[in-house]
Amino acid sequence: MNARKHNRKPAPPQPTAAQSYAARRNDIARLMDVLQMELDKHAEGAKADPRNWGRTGDLGKVRSDLIDLVGFMSGMDHEQVEAFLNDAE
Repeated sequence: MNARKHNRKPAPPQPTAAQSYAARRNDIARLMDVLQMELDKHAEGAKADPRNWGRTGDLGKVRSDLIDLVGFMSGMDHEQVEAFLNDAE
């Protein structure tokens, strides 16, 4: 029987929970910045074509997704987040 040597490299160290948390929080902050930039561009398009209901629909989808995200992070259900938004009006 031929014995082969296995040259295995040690596994790279895995990030800690704190390191992963910081990286993900940074990613989320960057994504929120991108979202703001995209909202600004979207608003320019809506201003140029104010009769286009498609852009309103786009924001309806974004709003709904954000309500779901806020609900997930806060422990509130969809209706509670909606009520919070309605209180601000």
